[in-house]
Amino acid sequence: MKRLSIAVIVLCALSSYAIPADTYTIAGIVLDKQGEKVATTVLLQTEDGVEVQRTETKGRIGKGKFKIKKVLPGEYVIDINAGPLGQASVPVSIIAGDVKDLEIHLSTVPKQAVKSATEPTATSATGIKAGGQDQSYIINELSFEIKKMVAEIKHLNSELEDLKAMSKMWVNPLAIYTKEIILKNGSTVFGKIVYQDDKTMKVETLVGYLIIDRDNIVRVVDNIITEEQQEYIPEQIRDSYSPPPMPKLAQPQYTSADPMNRAASKQYSANCVLVGNISEKKDKQGNLIFTGEIKNIGGRRADFSKVDFVFRKNWSGETKTLTSFVRGAYHTFDSGITTDASLLPGAVGTFELYVPHSFGSFIGYSYVIDWEEYE
Repeated sequence: MKRLSIAVIVLCALSSYAIPADTYTIAGIVLDKQGEKVATTVLLQTEDGVEVQRTETKGRIGKGKFKIKKVLPGEYVIDINAGPLGQASVPVSIIAGDVKDLEIHLSTVPKQAVKSATEPTATSATGIKAGGQDQSYIINELSFEIKKMVAEIKHLNSELEDLKAMSKMWVNPLAIYTKEIILKNGSTVFGKIVYQDDKTMKVETLVGYLIIDRDNIVRVVDNIITEEQQEYIPEQIRDSYSPPPMPKLAQPQYTSADPMNRAASKQYSANCVLVGNISEKKDKQGNLIFTGEIKNIGGRRADFSKVDFVFRKNWSGETKTLTSFVRGAYHTFDSGITTDASLLPGAVGTFELYVPHSFGSFIGYSYVIDWEEYE
């Protein structure tokens, strides 16, 4: 009795072990780039690359179709290598149903497409269409190269403009720096005075900052660049117009052969010059104040003496002008007008220019001393 029960138990165990789990089928078709059916070998592999099954497509008779049966649930990869016709590697997930109508397109560049069956009903997985993908890939690459070349051309144009601007600076330093500093050794420095005291002067130049001893400076010349205004010519006569010839200047006639007598008239005219340097300072609100002294070294009275400051706002040449009248002596004209900006011969007057914070930044400035002469 005991032997019979043991035999029954062994048979039940063997029968339960032999019952296979649910299996499914993977079916599809293999096409080349032109959409033609391909006769090739289809491998079913695990994700680790271990071959599970292989089958052959049936060529013209089966129209490139394949079918892999008795596939257990899991993650697989269908790998196809048709040589010059192309390759394909398609992941397939088997969960609870067959995968049918799987359309795999071969490509010279291996690509992947994923389609998993999640329901018992028939589903399909579509592979990568090599022709359209390759074409879009090439178009994207060409577009990227074009954009890259356009960016490089813009960068080169920007550098070219910078080089042109630098060449203008070296050819004509006065285009940016209007201070011309003449030294005792005969050399000339073009730049902007950023700081000065009774011993040294710090100048910004094209080659950097220079510290110059005042004992080596002969004089500082302020150059003003004026733009030439083009003569307006009516449109009706532009083709036949020719500019008039330059008038010939008459030779000067002197009544005295003595050069000192010829310069006597200049001695009796007004001549206002800057005494020392123009000092700059800022108040607590950030406003800039320029102060200095003007002296009349001529032989006549200078009326309405003033200092015109021309501020260079940026490198493109934008300028703004501010004016400060000199505080001198009072003078009343025959018309009844009274001014306090008159400088008698030998007299010294002060000026003060207030530049508000709202004026904005500037990269440099120049000044012109102006006055009028009345009887």
